[in-house]
Amino acid sequence: MLTSTFVFLQGIGPVTERRLWRDGLRDWDCFLKQARIPGLSRDRKAWYDAELVVAQSEFETANLAYFASRLKRRDHWRFYELCRRYTIYLDIETTGASPDEGDVTVVGLHRNGRTITLVRGETLTTDRLQAELDQARLLVTFFGTAFDVPFLTARFPRLRFTMPHFDLCFAARRLGLHGGLKRIEQELGIQRPSALRGLDGWDAVRLWAQWCGGDSAARDLLLAYNTADVDNLVPLAELLYNDLLARFGPPSVGLRAQQEQVLR
Repeated sequence: MLTSTFVFLQGIGPVTERRLWRDGLRDWDCFLKQARIPGLSRDRKAWYDAELVVAQSEFETANLAYFASRLKRRDHWRFYELCRRYTIYLDIETTGASPDEGDVTVVGLHRNGRTITLVRGETLTTDRLQAELDQARLLVTFFGTAFDVPFLTARFPRLRFTMPHFDLCFAARRLGLHGGLKRIEQELGIQRPSALRGLDGWDAVRLWAQWCGGDSAARDLLLAYNTADVDNLVPLAELLYNDLLARFGPPSVGLRAQQEQVLR
């Protein structure tokens, strides 16, 4: 999908991008091979050609930061297929107060089929968290652009988030799905263990307080809750990506995605 993306070029928005796709210019190579393109002057075409040659070079060296800085955040879903094997899914729990007054209690991280949990006072440190993030090329969260990432950077000022960020909350809204993670999970048929159904973020705050008071069972339930939150981002990202591709991707790619959804 990334090599079919033109909206990072100045002056090209979604409408023009779709027109290019409809005219058969499905990727950068197709664009570069055309001597003339209807609606573009020779100078504009030459300018875009030069920009795309640079883009191809950055793509070949896997410099995703180049594209992340030029694409709007809402378009970072376009990195998903390319980065699937190098994606890290993240979800945090907190003490319930603001970043200025509260603390991060638990950070769940899922990568390549494995989930780890970092806990305040035990394994949750800036260095450990950064080491995990540095192994990823794409970050996936639910509402993380507004909550998880700002909270983490407030409490861990040396922490660096340099990769593109696919926020499933805003992707879901773009597709007409509203509400929190649990509601959207239910709507899309994504399950979680029965013992965790009905729990929400405020329960996570309560469980942390109970654990600090000596309730070891609360610890187990809190960690299980966080694990379910982060693990369920994986199938949710897949479903939303396929829907975004079908709705906003190149026609032939979108059609293939729709067919795969039917066959699944």
